[in-house]
Amino acid sequence: MNVFLHQIATYVPPYAATQEELASRLGDWANDPAAARVIAHVFRKSGIRRRHSVLPDFTEPTRAELFRYVSGERINEVGTQARNRVYGRHAGPICVQLGRELLEQCPEFEPSDVTHVITVSCTGFVNPGPDWAIVHQLGLPPTVERYHLGFMGCYAALPALRMAQQFCQARPDSVVLVVCLELCSLHLQLLSTHDSILGNALFSDGAAAALVSARPPAGHRPALVLDDFTSAMAPEGSGEMAWEIGDHGFNLILSSYVPDVISANLSRIVHNLLSPRAMALTEIDRWAIHPGGRSILDKVQESLRLDPEQIDASRSVLRDFGNMSSATVLFVLKRMLEDPAAVSQTIAAMAFGPGLTIECGLLRKVPAIRAVNDLTREPALACAAS
Repeated sequence: MNVFLHQIATYVPPYAATQEELASRLGDWANDPAAARVIAHVFRKSGIRRRHSVLPDFTEPTRAELFRYVSGERINEVGTQARNRVYGRHAGPICVQLGRELLEQCPEFEPSDVTHVITVSCTGFVNPGPDWAIVHQLGLPPTVERYHLGFMGCYAALPALRMAQQFCQARPDSVVLVVCLELCSLHLQLLSTHDSILGNALFSDGAAAALVSARPPAGHRPALVLDDFTSAMAPEGSGEMAWEIGDHGFNLILSSYVPDVISANLSRIVHNLLSPRAMALTEIDRWAIHPGGRSILDKVQESLRLDPEQIDASRSVLRDFGNMSSATVLFVLKRMLEDPAAVSQTIAAMAFGPGLTIECGLLRKVPAIRAVNDLTREPALACAAS
């Protein structure tokens, strides 16, 4: 039985700034010319043009909610509780909006059809959470099963899709709504450490939702077949990417060696993924790489000897939105799903997260008219490593 990802809806908050504007703002806040120069350099090399935030603090300082000047001299050190309360205020409305848009884009599904809701987030905590708001405000059945994958990081969208696939395989009438919400800007750290500057240069706010079921796609809209998923780890990188809850938001460890750790493990991971199916690397049409940063994309492209167009969706998402943690790979898959030039494709998705954790899976893009009959091919590879 095949399981389909029918549609993806995405959301970014209204407050947006260019990378140059953000570097200037954070350079001023650093109140240190040397640190400001480092910030400008790191931001300029990031491969990002624009990022979004639920906070007006970076674009409209007079309306700042968290990062405000104290006595006109220094920026306020914001506590974790204040940051999390902003998360709690935005999480429900954003997820409800996304869920509503997704169902409107899939008229063959009614709210009463939804059987499972999976929410994903690592940037805040609130209960009742957005899963409750989705069921309550969208009029889903009160019997809907709700699950939350929390604090996993950038790779969490793929375990969520794998969970949705397993629900549909176990119960073919299942209709699963997956929502990833990340408000990374709430945890900006006003420090001049390498980890802080790098994190501040990459992360941004965004959300994405996907609808998954075993129903063959209707109409003329293409879909993604979720063929398989697998997990991997690179324990030697456990100290290179990690975070903990601190008194002033989440304390991030993000080493510049992460791309090297990923690169050193790619051949092993891809071999383990392809060899059971006797597949060659050349059989993968496109790679949905989680754009954790430009250097990560560069290393993956170099190590796997990919053509630029094979990862162009990842680079364009990084350029336009930055790293939105778990939601980002869904932004990439959405661009591939909606690309009119590619009717049928084998897609490899890859994302990376703390641990260092690597999630992998297999996806195929199929046109709706073929989805009912053309499902006898060998599954195509999609590898996601957060």
